[in-house]
Amino acid sequence: MSILTVKNLTKQFGGLVANSNINMEVQKGSITAVIGPNGAGKTTFFNMVTGVYQPTSGEILLNNESIVGLKPHQVTKKGIARTFQNIRLFGAITVLENVMIGMHNHLHGGLFSTILNLPRVRKEEKEARKEAYRLLEYVGLESFFNEEARNLPYGAQRKLEIARALATKPKVLLLDEPAAGMNPKETSELTKLIYNMRAELDLTIVLIEHDMKLVMEISEHIVVLDHGEKIAEGTPDEIRNNEKVIEAYLGKGAATTAS
Repeated sequence: MSILTVKNLTKQFGGLVANSNINMEVQKGSITAVIGPNGAGKTTFFNMVTGVYQPTSGEILLNNESIVGLKPHQVTKKGIARTFQNIRLFGAITVLENVMIGMHNHLHGGLFSTILNLPRVRKEEKEARKEAYRLLEYVGLESFFNEEARNLPYGAQRKLEIARALATKPKVLLLDEPAAGMNPKETSELTKLIYNMRAELDLTIVLIEHDMKLVMEISEHIVVLDHGEKIAEGTPDEIRNNEKVIEAYLGKGAATTAS
């Protein structure tokens, strides 16, 4: 069953076409990778799905409901969360507080109640702290809970972004280059975490990634973009041997040489 459907998705910036007529279906519970050379339009695609950019034309459906026109926080509330290629944490606050920020869409205490420090607000904050700590345990960062986020090692900051995204209670999790800058041990831990999130949290995962070893190991379906257009999709084996994909990465004539 498809949980995320994209139909004829196009984004133009003036005369530049960043994405052109992209069609894609993401099956519920799957791990799907979106790959392509630098400048292929992958992050623009993520930005449209999450409401950062509005498409010039086309449709984006979450569980058959259009999310085009929604602002990012509204898309998050519908059930799509993301991490970013460039880590975006609040460095001067604690690791625990960073995760709690991800919960704001689901908290009910208003400004007036917070100012008055009403009992229901105190109770909600206590529950939020417990849930945030549980998510830190889930990604293996509980020992850092009281550290400022900027003091975390790079790989741990990546995990913290994932924990904060999980705090929004997503149905679909978009990971933008989650393994970027990680060493092999950290990448191996990330691979295990992605598998676990899908299996244990009933998540559908879509990732942009340049680490082809990770992509081929973890993905069930791969979509390939080049110059803003979809040039191929299929299983890892199908993509590995696709001539258009080989040409996009290695240049014209490479597919013939490879075969």
